Amino acid sequence: METITFEVKGEFIELCNLLKLAGIANSGGQGKLMVSDGIVQVDGNVETRRTAKIRAGQTVECMGQLIKVI
Repeated sequence: METITFEVKGEFIELCNLLKLAGIANSGGQGKLMVSDGIVQVDGNVETRRTAKIRAGQTVECMGQLIKVI
């Protein structure tokens, strides 16, 4: 599994935007579809909220890639 480290600027980043900025999704819209399809996990649990607030210390897993948010 590939691990990506992403530094959040500010308090949080919305999940669909994180997927786009980390390079997993080609666009925010594609990120929203991935979340809606149930293929995204946050801290080991399936996340269905497209605009879930992701903060430093959390991990996001999607399509065999792990994003560690710092």
